[in-house]
Amino acid sequence: MKFTKTLLLGSAAGLMAASGAFAADLPVKAKAVEYVKICSLYGAGFYYIPGTDTCIKLGGYLRAEVALGTNSVYGAANGSPAGAHNRLSNYYTMRAREDLNIDTRTATEYGVVRTFFDGVFSWTSGGYQGSGSATGGTVYTGSLGLNTSGATPALVGSSINGTDGNTSAGSLGVYYAFIQFAGFTMGKAVSQFDAPWTNYPGNNFDGLVGGSGTVTGVTQFTYTADFGQGVTAAFSAEDTSAYYQAGNQNLTGATAGGMIGGSYGTNAIGGTRSPNLVGMVRVDQAWGLFQASVAAHDNHVAYYGANEATGHPDDKWGWAVQLALSIKNIPTGAGDVINVSAVYTDGATRYNFQNLAGSSYSMFGSSGVAYQSVGFANAPDTVYITGSSQETVKTWGFRGAYTHNWDPYWNTALYGAYAQAQYGSLAKNALCGVGGVFVTGVAQAGVTSCNPDFAIGQIGLITRWTPVKNLTFSADLNWTHLDQKYAGTVGYSGSGATAKPAAVYELKDQDSITLLLRAQRNW
Repeated sequence: MKFTKTLLLGSAAGLMAASGAFAADLPVKAKAVEYVKICSLYGAGFYYIPGTDTCIKLGGYLRAEVALGTNSVYGAANGSPAGAHNRLSNYYTMRAREDLNIDTRTATEYGVVRTFFDGVFSWTSGGYQGSGSATGGTVYTGSLGLNTSGATPALVGSSINGTDGNTSAGSLGVYYAFIQFAGFTMGKAVSQFDAPWTNYPGNNFDGLVGGSGTVTGVTQFTYTADFGQGVTAAFSAEDTSAYYQAGNQNLTGATAGGMIGGSYGTNAIGGTRSPNLVGMVRVDQAWGLFQASVAAHDNHVAYYGANEATGHPDDKWGWAVQLALSIKNIPTGAGDVINVSAVYTDGATRYNFQNLAGSSYSMFGSSGVAYQSVGFANAPDTVYITGSSQETVKTWGFRGAYTHNWDPYWNTALYGAYAQAQYGSLAKNALCGVGGVFVTGVAQAGVTSCNPDFAIGQIGLITRWTPVKNLTFSADLNWTHLDQKYAGTVGYSGSGATAKPAAVYELKDQDSITLLLRAQRNW
C-alpha cells in the first residue's frame, strides 16, 4: 500500500512537471499590429506616427539644373571670376539638389503644435579664379565641404594640383527649422517682412532685387494674430547677423582699386545688440492678397581702428517699409496672377537688395576707348569715416510678375525688378569730393563724373512645362543691367583673381544675360 501511494504521488508530480514544461512551450498571444493610419485633420499626405496622436508628412523635391552665362545658379555674372568676362568666367554652372521637409502636427487642448524642418543637399559645380601667379595658376572657387548655415555656400579657395580635393562632399543647407504653437513661431522660417512669394513673384531666378526675400529662412521669435476673414498681423524679432547685414563701411579705408572690385572701404560690423524688429499686416482672400510690412534694423559698428582704444561711432537705427499686392482670377485665364511689391529702406539695405541678390557689383566689358570697360557699385547699410557718425544709405525698389497659364501643362511668366541706392553727402565727399579717394592722383585724371549712386534693372521671361503631375521643366532667361554713375576713364592696378592687368579702363554701365534650365520632381 505504501508503495502504491508513493508511486501515485510520484506520477502526479511528474505529470505536473511535464504540464509546466508544455505550458512554457505554448506560443504567447501576439499584440495587434499597429498599421500606419491616414491623418485627415491637416490635409492630404499626413499619417499618424504609429503609437502616437502625432501626424507627420514627408515632402521635398529633386532638382537638376544648369545656368548659362554665369558662375552661379542663383545670380547674374558678377564679381570674381564671373564678372571678369574672360577665360576665367564660366560659360555654364551645374547643380543637383535634393530637398527634404518634415512636417509634424499634434492636436492639444491649447491648439495644434507644429514642427517643420526643411533641408537641402546640394552639389554645385564651381569655377577657377586667378592666383596671381606669374605662371598663370588658378584656385577652385566651389564649396568643398558642408555648409549648414542655410545660406548660399561660401566660396572656398583650394589649390588645384591634379585633384579637386573632397569634391564629393557637396553642401548641406538648413532652410527651415521651427516650432509653431498658440500663434507663436520659434526658429528658422521665412521673415514676416517678406511677401508670400519671397524672391519669386513669377521667376526661378534667385537674384532679383527690389524687395526682401529670405527664401532660406531667418531665425526668429514671432507672434501672429488671426482676426478671421483672411486678416492676420504679426510682430517678430528676427536674427540680424546672417541675412540682414549689408555692411557698415569705414570709407577711410577705401582705395580706387578696392572700389573697382565692389568694396568701398573697411567693413566693421560689430556684434549683435538687437534683433531686427518686424511688423506685418496681411489680408488674404479669394481676390488676392495685400500686405504691409515694416522693419527696424540696428547698425552697430565695432571700432574705427584695430582696437577699442580707437573709439567707435554710435549705433544708428535703420528702417524699411514694403507693400505687396497679389491679384488672382484675372480675365486672361484660369489661374493667372499678378504679383507686385515695392520697398523703401533707410539704413536697412537687405530689405531691398536681398541676401541672394547681394549689394556689391564689379563687372567688366568691352570698350572702344580703353583697354576694357568696368562698372562697379556697392550699397552697404551705413558708411562713415574715422571720427564721424554713421550715415545711412537710402534705397528704393520694386519687383513684379505676370503669370499666364496657356493650358494645364504650360505657363509663362514675364517678370522684372528695379532697385536704386542713394548715398549722402559724407560718402560723396569722401569718395568723390576734393581730395576724394576716387578722383585723387594722376591715375584718376580721366574721371569726368564721380557719383556712388547706382541702380539695378532686371527683366526676365520664364516658361514652364509640366507633362505629368509634379514634374516640371523650365527655362528662365534674365537680363540684369548695372546703371552706375561714374564716367570717363580710370587707371586700374589690376587684379590677380580676375586676371585683369594694370591698364586704363572706361567707366561704363554693364550687363549680364543668364539662362537657367531646370528639371524638378516634387514629391
